[in-house]
Amino acid sequence: MDRRNFIAGCLGLPLLVQAGGSQSQAGLTKMIFPFAAGAGGDTLCRLIAQEMAPALQRTIVVENRTGGDGLIGIKAVKGASADGSMVLVTTGPTMYLLPMVETTPSFDTAKDFMPVSLLARFEFALVIGPGIDAADFKSFAAWLKAHPDKTSFGVPSNGTIPHFAGSKLEKDLGIPLSRVPYRGSAPILNDLVGGHLPFGITTLADALPQHRAKGVKIIAVASAERSPFAPDVPTLKESGIDLVADAWYGMWLPAGSPPDFASKLGAAASAALARPEVKEKLTAIGLIPVGSNADGLTKELAANTAFWQPIVKATGYKIEN
Repeated sequence: MDRRNFIAGCLGLPLLVQAGGSQSQAGLTKMIFPFAAGAGGDTLCRLIAQEMAPALQRTIVVENRTGGDGLIGIKAVKGASADGSMVLVTTGPTMYLLPMVETTPSFDTAKDFMPVSLLARFEFALVIGPGIDAADFKSFAAWLKAHPDKTSFGVPSNGTIPHFAGSKLEKDLGIPLSRVPYRGSAPILNDLVGGHLPFGITTLADALPQHRAKGVKIIAVASAERSPFAPDVPTLKESGIDLVADAWYGMWLPAGSPPDFASKLGAAASAALARPEVKEKLTAIGLIPVGSNADGLTKELAANTAFWQPIVKATGYKIEN
């Protein structure tokens, strides 16, 4: 099966941020982001790199190593020296979903990486087209039951959170649904506006402009709480569907890295995310800054793994290495 972008990534040339003198004096850390499409992850990496460099007295290079649904960058950090010279920033789903869907897992997150910090959250939304006569999720579910020939839904790619969220939705509603994989959110929204697709599950940030322009309607968000970007839209849990499917960015070092450096790195990242100007820039693109210690990231990863494992297993979905 062809691989597509696994989750929203980032685009841009490497960024060099220096602090405290030359590279040899300050040390060098490559911040690897394993995606090339989209602006959210790129902005996140560059903003925190700029703030972290002076605090760590290191030169930080933001580098996009793309390919293989994130595996190229992930494996680069997995095989790197555990000396603080390379750090991974990627989406949570790449770290817990990829090992679930690969026929032979390329990495073990717990064994191959040292957690550093949770960085920021982003959200997913259930979006319907203008031709659907539904004011809320309940009436939309009734519409689906009344139109069994119109149950196709779009997802940004196969093997992603929207893919498996659709499987959970299908099970909970008891309605057969037909998943249509796209190459990103933009073509989903175009087909929704044009009336070629009944509904889709995609990132909230991508759907909001069309929602506000009345081109589409967001009827539920998949986050644990109502989104600060769309406070009037209820969550799926409020709508009777036991599903929380938000996603997030996290930071990891190769396994065996010095614990004191990991702690300093996490503290620097959290301090960067707490800066008002950084928060403002991230929220403007639909990211919710978080920041945590290593334990916070470990707990988040464990909770997501436990939730999604049975759902993914039940679908039988696999990708070839």
